[in-house]
Amino acid sequence: MGRLRTQTSKLHRHCESCHSRRCKMAIEISVSCAIMSCRLLCGAVFHLCKEEEHMLLCPNDRVPCLNVEYGCPFIMCRSNVAKHLTVCPASVVSCSMEWNRWPIEESETPEFYENILKENNTQEPLDLSMALRDQQHLFHSLKMKTLFPELIEKVAEEPSVAVPEGAVGGVDEASASSSAEMEGGGLTQEEREELARNPTVVNLESYNIWEKMFSMELSGCKHTIKSIGQNPETSRKEIKPQANPSRLDVLREELPTKNESLDASTDIPQYNAYDMDEDKFLIATSLFACDTRPKKKLVYQHLEPMKIKTVRTFKVPTSFKAKQSRIRNPSHNKKVNSSVDTSDLGVEIDDIPKWDEVQATLLCSLERELRGHLIAESRSTDALLLDVGTQTYDFYLAPFKEETSLADITADRALKLHVHIQAESVTRRHNKSSSAFTYLCNHIFRRDEFPSHYKNVHSDIQSCISGWFEQRCPLAYLGCTFIQRRFQPSSHRATVFYDRELSTFCLRPKVSGTLYDGIKPVTVERKRARNTDALSRLPFEVLVHVAGFLDSFTLSQLALVSCLMREVCRTLLHDRGMVSLKWEKKVYSHGGWCWRARKRVWQFSNLFSTVDSWCFDKLPPISEHLKVCPYYQRENKTAPVPLTGVNECHEINAHRNQSLVSIFMKNE
Repeated sequence: MGRLRTQTSKLHRHCESCHSRRCKMAIEISVSCAIMSCRLLCGAVFHLCKEEEHMLLCPNDRVPCLNVEYGCPFIMCRSNVAKHLTVCPASVVSCSMEWNRWPIEESETPEFYENILKENNTQEPLDLSMALRDQQHLFHSLKMKTLFPELIEKVAEEPSVAVPEGAVGGVDEASASSSAEMEGGGLTQEEREELARNPTVVNLESYNIWEKMFSMELSGCKHTIKSIGQNPETSRKEIKPQANPSRLDVLREELPTKNESLDASTDIPQYNAYDMDEDKFLIATSLFACDTRPKKKLVYQHLEPMKIKTVRTFKVPTSFKAKQSRIRNPSHNKKVNSSVDTSDLGVEIDDIPKWDEVQATLLCSLERELRGHLIAESRSTDALLLDVGTQTYDFYLAPFKEETSLADITADRALKLHVHIQAESVTRRHNKSSSAFTYLCNHIFRRDEFPSHYKNVHSDIQSCISGWFEQRCPLAYLGCTFIQRRFQPSSHRATVFYDRELSTFCLRPKVSGTLYDGIKPVTVERKRARNTDALSRLPFEVLVHVAGFLDSFTLSQLALVSCLMREVCRTLLHDRGMVSLKWEKKVYSHGGWCWRARKRVWQFSNLFSTVDSWCFDKLPPISEHLKVCPYYQRENKTAPVPLTGVNECHEINAHRNQSLVSIFMKNE
């Protein structure tokens, strides 16, 4: 059954339901058309009116990549789109590998962490380089304003003069004339009188605005008084029964007596505030506020007890189960309110030891709570407890600037390691302690490069870096810094190192010294000479061919050498590089904002050559180092030393012999 024919359909009546390759239908206007084959030679046969529809599905039609909006410039046949996605430069993957590090909790840094920073190694250990990089990123992310807001310098803001907006509506003639005179530069009669009474008036514009507002309120109050005086019944309405019984009941006060009403002013009528609606009550209160005459002292008489119904504004959910350690029974523990101050300690403020900025900041960040807020500041943690007193800190460098981070504080200090050198690879799927800092790899790669990165970097090197890929002395806990790197790629000789600026592991190939024989350094007499080395003198096509054998990390570093090498690497961007969008925040004049893609950025990833297998390097065993290790102390003793097990055996045998002798004596 063919599809339904619509009014906008361009197909003929017969062609809509015909799918035969050997259709013999005669050609008629508005009924059928001729049979044709695909112009792109895909093998399809269809009616001529279906050619436009076929081009939407033809496998030989050239279409852009699916990631064309993300920067992919390739155009290909539709049949090759799926195969291209595996190597598409815009198909970028972000590595989400994470690991944890514990802070050094000891008040005094262990000897091992002090010695490894003083050691001058030809190759910096991988675990130390990675720990220093993680510590640097951690210090940049910890802002002092977030943890210690009261220790931030308060910047004096310039006072801004706020001009009050006028009331919406008509303007009376007096105010219009006064504003016109003010614009013309003259003074009205009221302004002159006010200047004569009060010479301290300076801002006449603000004075006119406030006088305009008060005059409008006064006219409104007078109009309300007239309406209330003409209709006295409207001010004495009966109170309706309470619609919502859960709300608070209203206590009605007695109406004023005749004596009180005679003493009051005749211009202002007597009324009961509880019998008036909201609008009249606000106007009446404004009227009494403007009255400057002396008022009587209000005395309540004949008061009746008011029935109050309490309303619970917060309902504790049924699923809430507080820990018993946090719930204190008031019948068992008597609470005492007392004020405590630093002076109660009996110690001078200058003699109180100050906190170390790094230790206190790491402590507050790990506990995930703001420990630096003001003293006696109320903070409600849940529906049951209320914390009134809080901990504060005192530092040498306080107060801090608003954008100060922990890295800015430690910039002028000697390098010191505050996190453990060992890392724990724990993902988000596992339960982990909140007292450890979490780090992310967060590098981006092409989709075809990501498996190699994860295998070589995270699985082979990072997970086995402590004790297997790199082996330290067994007495490292005493302070020994000896280390040896045991693995290297099996296909070629290279060493693994860690680049702290790029935060990634890299391979450095070992080049034989014989390759440098006969090479002489080039001396240049001209200033600003370019491309003087032997490699840059090669033809451009040869350089492009040689660069095609390099990995992505080497290409990214080669592009920084010279302008010529940058152009060489640029020709390989489409085949070896990746493209991503650079986003920026656009803020509009009305205060709204949005994110938009500013430009497309082409770059090479930090992936080194794929290593399929690793092999042991030719290194002596760790036992050879123990023979000369300064922390390995041996004791030479000539006299026999009784072991614990030997003394116990002697006591057991002596007890057994005594029991046997006693049994033998009884038998005799």
